[in-house]
Amino acid sequence: MVCRSNSAWVERSERWFATGDKERRAANLLGTGGTLCAMNGASRMIGHRVLVDGMMGSGKSTFARELAARTGLPVIHLDVHYWKPGWVRPSDDEWRDRQRELLAGKAWIIDGNYNETLALRLERAETVVFLDTPWWLCASRAFVRGLRKPVGEMPEGCEDSVKRRLRDEWGGVGRIWRNRRSEPEYARSEISRHGSHTTAHVLRSRREARAFLDAVCR
Repeated sequence: MVCRSNSAWVERSERWFATGDKERRAANLLGTGGTLCAMNGASRMIGHRVLVDGMMGSGKSTFARELAARTGLPVIHLDVHYWKPGWVRPSDDEWRDRQRELLAGKAWIIDGNYNETLALRLERAETVVFLDTPWWLCASRAFVRGLRKPVGEMPEGCEDSVKRRLRDEWGGVGRIWRNRRSEPEYARSEISRHGSHTTAHVLRSRREARAFLDAVCR
């Protein structure tokens, strides 16, 4: 896991990645030079607006819920707000306007990988958590999701069906493989361009995600 001010890793994206034991990772989480410092209250420690990004199947929604349970920050799952009743896609302008409404709040944890509007979310975020989950694990999760009823809130006016699930989730397996390099590279580029004011964390495994959450609790 790496935790540092955005300007520290803009020069070389490879420096997003670091190794070390749990204690060293926890020390990284607290940062240096006041980028992140241990304050009273977990939500103050990571700020009040947290963006969780990553490929489809990377674990964004699960991580966002767990982070919300520790901080008390409200969660916004973009997938819930994207679809119009009957699984109708919004126009680009409608989707941008809808996100602006959601992002206007003073405090939130927002998750989703709508890369074409990532800059909108970065402008408002204080902290970015990028889940750099291996592509094969993302793909396997998408495959399994196609077989299971969804857990959690559904978009308003949208009913679950096996046909839709198999189409969207199993179709996503191919997209994950095709975009396994380009999508993370694009996200890194956008964070560098539009998120220089944020503190960025890259988590490459479930273990690192757990270490992050444990440190937030301190």
